[in-house]
Amino acid sequence: MAKQLNPFQIAVTQIPGLGPKSLRQLFDVCDSPEKLFSLSHAQLKEIFPRHPAIVSHIESKSTLLKAEKELPRLENFGIDTVFYTEADYPRRLNQSGCEDTPVLLYRLGTCDLNPHHSIAMVGSRKCTDYGRTTTFRLAQEMASDKPLIVSGLAYGIDTAAHTAALDNAIPTVAVLGHGLDTIYPTQNRALAKRILNQGGALLTEYPLDTEIQPSYFPARNRIVAALSDATVVVESAERGGALITANIANSYHREVFAVPGRLGDPLSDGCNNLIVNNKAIMLRNAGDLYFQMGWKNAMIKDRHKEEQQELFASLNENEQTLANLLRDNREMTMDEMSQKCTLSLPKIASILMELELKKVIRCLPGRIYKLS
Repeated sequence: MAKQLNPFQIAVTQIPGLGPKSLRQLFDVCDSPEKLFSLSHAQLKEIFPRHPAIVSHIESKSTLLKAEKELPRLENFGIDTVFYTEADYPRRLNQSGCEDTPVLLYRLGTCDLNPHHSIAMVGSRKCTDYGRTTTFRLAQEMASDKPLIVSGLAYGIDTAAHTAALDNAIPTVAVLGHGLDTIYPTQNRALAKRILNQGGALLTEYPLDTEIQPSYFPARNRIVAALSDATVVVESAERGGALITANIANSYHREVFAVPGRLGDPLSDGCNNLIVNNKAIMLRNAGDLYFQMGWKNAMIKDRHKEEQQELFASLNENEQTLANLLRDNREMTMDEMSQKCTLSLPKIASILMELELKKVIRCLPGRIYKLS
């Protein structure tokens, strides 16, 4: 039996002046959307003392009336909604640091939004054969594990990511920057239909009849990043939407991977810069990702473990001490290391430099260290 749509949940997201962060804070003090619309004028003024326009919108119930009229159309399209307090809402969007993610998602399709592994694959709209081929190879290498592949249904790498997932029977979700009553770009309508036919889903935070605006696509990227345990940038110029997704993923404390490209190739500059600036881990194959994430995949040979064992065997006692700390704690600052060993901070700094040169560890933004 299909879930009954809740007009109150839809209505609260359309109140002008109340964004995702404000709504999450609001429902810490107000039990539910239904209760919000039943509050008295005095109670609303107490909650919104400096926002009379918000009080007026709630009292008029204009957004609620609009939502109630919208229900038949949503049902006709086969669209359901997922509210952030419901069990089928993507739990990754509710994790600490993701407070700007939508409290309500519109969904077409039945794909599980809480899979065991979830990977965003993004890149240039003007991708090359190298980027397209790499995307398909990565999907093939991950086929046995079947992680959820998340992308944005755009031209280029997004299209390749969804197609590669479908070709390898991997579930995939497309996050759109507009309402689900349309598909943009129109050339990807057949791909969107295939996603739905093969058990995937289309997601958006935008209601029906939302006009397509350029600013909505960067906003869409935060959902792509938040839905995923890791973001893979396959191919990107020095500036582009894929780098926005990568930066958002970094801000959400999610791992970012970048496929290296040829020096001097404009469509590789973005990926190469991410790697050089320690904003992404270099990705040669799916094995790199699974190793760094601590995931197991029976089809990927874990040669990293053998390489790391060889490197560990060549370390002196102090280097071994810090390497062991990072192996046990995954990521640490110098201060955290000093609290767990007898080495001084200057000594730790010197040893870390040696370990970086030996490629045993790498330094992340914020001077956080982890094993390579």
